[in-house]
Amino acid sequence: MEKILISACLLGQPVRYDGRSCPFKCSLIDLWQAKGLLVPVCPEMDGGLPVPRPPAEISPGGGPGVWAGTARVTTRQVDVTAFFIKGAQAALDKAVACGIKTALLKQKSPSCGSCRIYDGSFSRSLVAGMGVTTAFLRQNGIMVFGEDQINQLPQAIAHNK
Repeated sequence: MEKILISACLLGQPVRYDGRSCPFKCSLIDLWQAKGLLVPVCPEMDGGLPVPRPPAEISPGGGPGVWAGTARVTTRQVDVTAFFIKGAQAALDKAVACGIKTALLKQKSPSCGSCRIYDGSFSRSLVAGMGVTTAFLRQNGIMVFGEDQINQLPQAIAHNK
């Protein structure tokens, strides 16, 4: 079976903006981890952001919830777009180096969200959309799933062979 890129926070690593993790308990994760198939990544840390850090959201540029060249990733005070782009590129480079075609990333994140992200207003409102890393990976042919879509992963991997 091929390797899978996974958000480090889903494996229990305390890399989220608030210094926490969000371990995703699932028998598939346990199995893949035991087989050494999971390649953890934290694009925000790989992009140079510290832990903890202020929360960031994608400010609409190409429309609500759309990562586009015109969109920006900001905290309430600072534009951190460059860090997110650098981290997304690092995740893509890791995926390519490892021959990865599939990723399991954390929903709602401005880096990793694959279906839903926060709307840029810092009101905890969600919109349909994807994060910067997800966009980079998908633009390069890598399938990205959120943790709530994990049951779709085995079929996608089998189809991708």
